[in-house]
Amino acid sequence: MPALRLALLASMALLSALAAPATAAGDAEKGAALFRACVACHSLRPDQNMTGPSLAGIWGRKAGSLASFDRYSPALKSSDIVWDDKSLDTWLKSPQSLVPQNGMMFKGISDAQTRADGPAMAPGFQDLKKLGADRQVQAIRYCRDTYRVTTADGHTADFWEANLRFKTDSSNTGPPPGKPTLMPAGMMGDRASVFFASPEEISAFIEHQC
Repeated sequence: MPALRLALLASMALLSALAAPATAAGDAEKGAALFRACVACHSLRPDQNMTGPSLAGIWGRKAGSLASFDRYSPALKSSDIVWDDKSLDTWLKSPQSLVPQNGMMFKGISDAQTRADGPAMAPGFQDLKKLGADRQVQAIRYCRDTYRVTTADGHTADFWEANLRFKTDSSNTGPPPGKPTLMPAGMMGDRASVFFASPEEISAFIEHQC
């Protein structure tokens, strides 16, 4: 079993949140170190939700079904996926391919060996004027601890407030005035960033609405 998935099992077993088989081959010590990248967004304590839902008890659980987590995408909740070794590996490979329009900003790890060794890093910067509709922000609504970002393709993604960062880029490759862009930020800390052409746009663009 790849080390990242093995670490998920081992960590949950230590918390008595999951009964996991101990016969699979893998490097548990290495996997535990790699799994630290995931705990920036996911807790292993029952019902302690962060950017994403708690992973306690995930093995054998239906995707999108943790009652204490309110930010599941409709796509994930209706996916009928049950988390096990196979479904988790497919998810890590490409979350959007497994469940299109889900709320996971992490693009995935396409290489099987890389999935076995550890998480992928965030992509580098691009020309923000040339991004597609899925990255062009149309609206940002804020309610309690959640930002809801709607893009030009009509999709709305929910972000825990601690993990969405607002930035500016006034360079030639920055976004056009009044047309901020949404960029994924990998698995460590921030989940995504919204880039504006100038700082004056930030507070004016965000609407308080529940």
